Formats: sequence, structure tokens, C-alpha cells
Amino acid sequence: MLEVRIIDDPAAASVAMDPVRSRLLSELREPASAAALASRVGLSRQKVNYHLRTLESHGLVRVAGEKRWGGLTERQLVATGSAYVVSPGTLGPAAADPEREKDRLSASYLLALAARAVGEVGDLIRRAREAGKQLATLTVDTVIRFRSPQERAAFTHELTEEINRLVAKYHDETAPGGRPHRLVLMAHPLPASQTPEEEGEVNHAREEG
Repeated sequence: MLEVRIIDDPAAASVAMDPVRSRLLSELREPASAAALASRVGLSRQKVNYHLRTLESHGLVRVAGEKRWGGLTERQLVATGSAYVVSPGTLGPAAADPEREKDRLSASYLLALAARAVGEVGDLIRRAREAGKQLATLTVDTVIRFRSPQERAAFTHELTEEINRLVAKYHDETAPGGRPHRLVLMAHPLPASQTPEEEGEVNHAREEG
């Protein structure tokens, strides 16, 4: 099962965002039958079966196995991902596009970049899966508490210079077999509801592939 599945079909996105079906998807991180799900979510087995058939028709759940009880066969279903992200591409022309944002320092531009990353990485995951390969990615996620706006500006300046230095060192436009990679740096204030203790827990760098 995929860790995170990107939903890029508008119909599948609409199905997944239904509150009942979203609950069923969360319950199906582990295989379960319609009868078991009905008791968990407080619906009749018939209604649960209806929702499961809809989810299955859009590739959001799949059959994990079958059990026979007397003369009856009970299907065990499981979600095709442990979590789901809807690709902005499902909105078509209305989707966020960084090329349309003029202010590169705005929050809207940051969101457009994040939306593009979801779409691009989702497509790359699909292609890698079809080819039986792994997708090499690099993720750095950390929290820094600036003492003042002046130090934040100084940090931004130093970080930009260092990134430009590394790009100049490793970028080779003519390297045989080379492959372009997109590097995006984002920074935004943490939501006020996030506590200092939670901030300290977010500090890791990960590379896959």
C-alpha cells in the first residue's frame, strides 16, 4: 500500500471528500469487511456496501482477500493509500499556477509552488510505479525561531547566497545522462496554535531513492 496517494481525477476527488467515504478510507488502512465497518461507523451494511462499491470503482479501495462463512463469501477491502492528497490539477484551469503569480514574495506564490509540487511529484510517483522503480527525492523540514526581523532577513540573505553557490558548483547543463531537479525553498510562520514543544519535534532531513 502506498504511504500517500495523489488523487488527480476530479470524480475520485469528489468521492473521497464525502464525509462518510472519507471515514471509511481512514478505517480501511487495515483490511476490513463491510460488516465490520458498519459496526464501527454506525451505518447499515447495505449503505456501507454502497459506499465501498463507489470507492472501489474509483480505485480508492481494493479487494485484499475473501473469507467464506458457510455458504457466504465475505470480501476484505483495504484502502489503496494510507492517506490521500488531492492534486490541484483536478481543478483544471482554475488550479494554482506559479507562472501567474507576479509577486514572488507573496504567500500566494508560496502556495502555488506547493500546489505545483503536489502535481509534479504525484505524476512522477505514478510513472515510477508503472516502471517498477523508486523515485529519488530530498526533503528537509526544520523550524527556526528568529530573534528579530533583522536576523530573519540576514538569514535569508546568507541562505540565498549559499544555495546559489551550491547550484553553481553542481549544476551542469551539458552532462551526459544528467537529469534536472527542481529545488524549492519555502519559509512561513508557524500557526499560532502550534506550541514550542511541537516546534521542537519538527526537525529532520530525509532522502529517498
